[in-house]
Amino acid sequence: MFSIPSRRRFIGISAAAAGLSLLPLGKRAKAGGELVIWQGQAMGAVATLQIHHHDRAAAQRLIARALSEVRRLERVFSLYRDDSALSVLNREGFLLAPPPELVTVLNDCRRYFELTRGRFDPSVQALWTLYRDHFSRTDADPQGPPAQALSAALARVGFDGVAFNKDRIALLRSGMALTLNGIAQGFATDRIVNLLRSEGIASSLVDMGESRALGKRPDGSAWQFGIADPDRPERIGATLEAIDQAVATSGAYGFRFDSPGRFNHLFDPRTGECAHLHRSVTVVMPTATAADALSTAFSLMAPEDIALALGQLGEGEVRSITASGEHLALRA
Repeated sequence: MFSIPSRRRFIGISAAAAGLSLLPLGKRAKAGGELVIWQGQAMGAVATLQIHHHDRAAAQRLIARALSEVRRLERVFSLYRDDSALSVLNREGFLLAPPPELVTVLNDCRRYFELTRGRFDPSVQALWTLYRDHFSRTDADPQGPPAQALSAALARVGFDGVAFNKDRIALLRSGMALTLNGIAQGFATDRIVNLLRSEGIASSLVDMGESRALGKRPDGSAWQFGIADPDRPERIGATLEAIDQAVATSGAYGFRFDSPGRFNHLFDPRTGECAHLHRSVTVVMPTATAADALSTAFSLMAPEDIALALGQLGEGEVRSITASGEHLALRA
């Protein structure tokens, strides 16, 4: 959503007012209901929004509101836009009168930074830049960046070097930069779900890089979520069922800097190394914000540490495929 690595290139929002069913794209709405479909680009991805509602004008207004919210959040979190709040913060090292959504997300970051003992850390942007620059060279050492360069990048990493409140955000270390890719997609998903709920939508599936279901399916059954096969990410390797929950999956297959796949986009902020404990980690949580952040952090954590974090949260489920191919299921 907000920078180059992306697990998906499709955004989908399907919603139905009470008493109506979600319909496959291209199907006509039943009598008594109107199906309004919008297709285009949003957050740099192909997007489809479909709203099934008793009032066609209300459905059109809801789609317009959803698109407006998505584009507003892009102006806060995008690393593509030079004028976004996040880009200005990274460029200047401070931001006065920050958007409240940015402060909210940074508070969430602090929570998950503490819960995961530093594995979730949005200041790893310095590591992303290091690995990107290294592997973009034609003569790049396949063993990765030199130790001295890695140490220099790590000196700019650490969420304890970010000071913020509602009035000001400051990056306290020279050269620091933040990426919110590991949480902002989930936050945007939650905002859209809340918008739909406030407008009387009873059943919805929102996929904006992370997926969240609102309520049950219109027929009363649970939603089914597909989990990518880490060996062939274009295929579904497993499915799980959830009601009124969010699901997020992280894996090294999402973006690799080198052909053998030794170096990927999941950085350990303590060492600068890339994640290799799991081939895939899927997290089920009440919010997409939590699922997004924790799927990233849990990719860097051993199963016993994941279980400890779930116990502290008192909620959630994790399914992982370890590096050795073992399938694990952990619950709070």
